[in-house]
Amino acid sequence: MADAELRALVERLQGLCLGRHLTVAVAESCTGGLVAAAITDVPGSSGYFLGGMVAYADEAKAALLGVPEAALAAHGAVSAQVARAMAIAARDRFGASIAASVTGIAGPGGGSAGKPIGLTYVAVADADGVAVRRDVWNGDRDTNRRASVRAVLLSLVERAGSGLAGDGT
Repeated sequence: MADAELRALVERLQGLCLGRHLTVAVAESCTGGLVAAAITDVPGSSGYFLGGMVAYADEAKAALLGVPEAALAAHGAVSAQVARAMAIAARDRFGASIAASVTGIAGPGGGSAGKPIGLTYVAVADADGVAVRRDVWNGDRDTNRRASVRAVLLSLVERAGSGLAGDGT
């Protein structure tokens, strides 16, 4: 991923995680693995990045991440509830200090009045709990996906830098 801003965020995340002995995992839907790709593009990522999972279909979210089918049915895949469940599952399954998830509607289709194209939820889970952010991007598919990657990386940097994730000591 050539985006200099994303690379700078990953470098910042890497410095925080290595300095605090934190590990990271991700669960991705609308970004299709772009978060993991951005992280692993920076040499040294193996020192803190445990892995990621792309769970695009609802069936994969339920089967691989244990997202409750009731949450998917009641709220839809693009919801705070599903983002929260994905982040918790990624943290648990990888045994990571911090895990992030992202689910959204990248476009150009798939939107509705209640859930417009560009709607994205990012969740970050650690030992102290889960934080979820909601954004609505207004670009094309590629722009929306990159904005979502940036939101995940920013959320991870904020959580790793807050001291809330625990530093292993």
